[in-house]
Amino acid sequence: MTLPSASVVVVSRDRPGMLCRCIRSLAWLDHPSFEVVVVADAAGLAALAAAGLDGPLKCARQGDGGIAAARNAGIALAAGEAVAFLDDDAVPEPTWLTRLVAPLADPAVAAAGGFVRGRNGLSFQWRGRVLSSDAAERTIPDWGPEPRVFPPSGERAVKLQGTNMAVRRRVLAQMGGFDPAFRFYLDDADLSIRLARAGHAVALVPGAEVHHGFAAGPRRRADRAPLSLSDIGASLAAFLLRHAPPGSRETAVARQRGEERARLVRHMVAGSLEPRDIARLMAGFEAGLAEGARRTPAPLAPLPEPASPFRAYPARPAPMQVLAGRPWQARRLRAEAAALAARGLPVTLFLLGPTARPHRLRFTPGGWWEQSGGLFGRSLREGPRFRLSGFRRRVAAEVARLSAVRDFVPMAQG
Repeated sequence: MTLPSASVVVVSRDRPGMLCRCIRSLAWLDHPSFEVVVVADAAGLAALAAAGLDGPLKCARQGDGGIAAARNAGIALAAGEAVAFLDDDAVPEPTWLTRLVAPLADPAVAAAGGFVRGRNGLSFQWRGRVLSSDAAERTIPDWGPEPRVFPPSGERAVKLQGTNMAVRRRVLAQMGGFDPAFRFYLDDADLSIRLARAGHAVALVPGAEVHHGFAAGPRRRADRAPLSLSDIGASLAAFLLRHAPPGSRETAVARQRGEERARLVRHMVAGSLEPRDIARLMAGFEAGLAEGARRTPAPLAPLPEPASPFRAYPARPAPMQVLAGRPWQARRLRAEAAALAARGLPVTLFLLGPTARPHRLRFTPGGWWEQSGGLFGRSLREGPRFRLSGFRRRVAAEVARLSAVRDFVPMAQG
């Protein structure tokens, strides 16, 4: 099988530190031929330059048109056969891109999506879903480890997630890319519906994993409490105007309105919002609905050929090194991990204390993976809360589990 060449497009605004972390993680990708396109604000581009990360990148300044327009700016520079998309607060596993674009080696497959783990790095935030024309989503049950290709359906579309998806560039260009009416939220859902209605098959790839942090930004705080719901309301109205039968739109709006209010109440109970915040945020949602209803559908012009030639990214794929110790050894082990990463070697560091604390997995700004928690704690949400284990045996078990998405150096026996 010949893998398609790929362009990885990363869009960023107001998160320069997260953007640098994301770009550092791409050095470990094992895909043999990819480039990286960054569309970011001035602060993000300056941070990349200051960190010395901008040299191999294709970069563009992000305007004020929103995420769909920014992604289209990335597509304009993308010269790969496939265009893959990541958010700036996301980090892919080293095998992510290879696995994500592999189904596109079949000419009948136009797009592919992977699975997304949440901010603890272990629980799934998103797996396979299907999408209806009224923006309702339904989880696809009974997932195995292998990719699945879904033929187009007139009733539902396979839902692609903007932080972990790839589309054949030729198809994106023919469709006009993303609809700039979606400045935030549902831009990927709109593309998913259009792909299905154009008769394109889509693959879902469980092994193509991305870790997504839901970082703070202009529309939410670090605790995920929303700062505004107006863009959500506007994008929902625009989506329904484009795709939903007229008789189903009010029901869809009522469903979303209820979900947003319930989300705000949960934040209020948790102490992250006050009662008066709910009225203000819901008023913004209603104002957004009214504004989005004025974003009338317009034909999308096909996108031009790439504005620049393919620029291969100098990735450094290598077997993953393992470091392991107790939390009180963290300072020394982190220094070792940083030194290995600086030498071009990917590292996973395990810091396991004598407790039953749940684990947490993250990619650090310094460029290594770090899993911390209790020696007896669970590393998956569905796992037992307590499991008796010796230190070496537990590290070996975690390495074996992560070997599904990382190529580790064989551990010594004994």
